[in-house]
Amino acid sequence: MTTVHTIEAVDRPQVGRGPARAARRAGLVPAVVYGGTRQPRSVSVTLKDLSQHLHAGGFTNSLFALRLDDKTQKVLPREVQFDPITDWPVHVDFMRVEEDTRVTIQVPVTWAGEEECPGLRRGGVLNIVRHEIEMLCPAGAIPESIEISVAGLDIGDGVHISAVTLPEGAQSTITDRDFTIVTIAAPSGMVTEAEEAEAAEAEALEALELEAGAPEPEDGADGEGEG
Repeated sequence: MTTVHTIEAVDRPQVGRGPARAARRAGLVPAVVYGGTRQPRSVSVTLKDLSQHLHAGGFTNSLFALRLDDKTQKVLPREVQFDPITDWPVHVDFMRVEEDTRVTIQVPVTWAGEEECPGLRRGGVLNIVRHEIEMLCPAGAIPESIEISVAGLDIGDGVHISAVTLPEGAQSTITDRDFTIVTIAAPSGMVTEAEEAEAAEAEALEALELEAGAPEPEDGADGEGEG
């Protein structure tokens, strides 16, 4: 079940650059809550509270209970703007989440089965094609991660999305192709050996073709000339 974090908010009756700067000087971060059937609402959250959640990681993948006026509203952070100099958060967008809300979200990929991967034991390299998978899923059942097993994979093998068991109710947003998530790539030395073998085979084949296409010597070409 998706963990719901709590974040406190206060009303922000005045909007614009001046009030926003005043809020930041007071240790608050301006924010907006939108979505659903209600109008957008301007609020502020404390910088300290917001920073704790940001540093914990996975902020935009986390479901929050926004506490405002002694009431709570489930929300999902959609965007965080940062100051380009201080790198402090300066504005947050929260989307209201209802029981039937479905959201598009980037879910991180984790790995398992490296010890049982023949390709890695032979010196292969884990080539991660996608660190995240964009998914459409219920807002109340956002997966923290998708675990991909590479057990049994040899060099040259890979895992495609069709081989991954997704959480109930979740689906990939890419539906027109069976995209690759990870492959077991050959180490550079092994690639070089394969290329050398291929080049040697090509040279041998070329020599055979030249020999087969050489013209037959004419009679007497190797003998003495007529007297």
